[in-house]
Amino acid sequence: MKPEKKIAHHHEPHDSKTVSKLNWLRASVLGANDGIVSVAGIVLGVAGATTNPHVIITAGVAGIIAGAISMAAGEFVSVSSSRDTEKALLRKEKKELEEYPEEELEELVHMYEEKGLSEKTARIVAEELTAKDPYAAHIDVELNINPDDLTNPWHAAFASAASFLSGAIIPIATIILFPQSIKILMTFISVLIALAITGTISAKVGDASVLRATVRVVTGGALAMLVTYGVGRLFGVSGL
Repeated sequence: MKPEKKIAHHHEPHDSKTVSKLNWLRASVLGANDGIVSVAGIVLGVAGATTNPHVIITAGVAGIIAGAISMAAGEFVSVSSSRDTEKALLRKEKKELEEYPEEELEELVHMYEEKGLSEKTARIVAEELTAKDPYAAHIDVELNINPDDLTNPWHAAFASAASFLSGAIIPIATIILFPQSIKILMTFISVLIALAITGTISAKVGDASVLRATVRVVTGGALAMLVTYGVGRLFGVSGL
């Protein structure tokens, strides 16, 4: 008999670093999407109220700065809180291993049994891993945390601000570059194209339906622009 050929699935991203990169990519795409829609809504809302290019550009730039700072601050707080929680869990686990080593070993055996191993195999695995590095064994299985790869809140903040800015550039550049007669139309078109691209990328990263994700993102962006432009026209007509 011929020996069975072992097939290696090198394309499957199972390692934590790859998953983390995919999450970062997804977050970046969503941040860019926020930048596109937020700033497009601002410049179109103001453009609906006035044709003064300086007012429109000032409002757009203010929206970009405020949005980028808000995104960065929010991400910094969120990641900092998550990081503090992870550190607290790691300290707690280290303390429990020092004070209750036998109980922690039994807990590790039980966790491997829950993963599908027999009691005998689970005990062998738990004992061998504990003999090598009990702390690493527990935080991997119980907490699924890599203490050497905790997310840096500053990196997250800068990445969030950068992704927002990358999206926000599209509507502000369009409203600046095109002549008055077509700038609103071209802003609508450029924003919808950009949203279609971010929707496609987001769907591919998340292995979701490209058509459904794209339609959802484009529809939401179009609605936001129409509403803000309509509000701008209303305020412009009323003279407020």
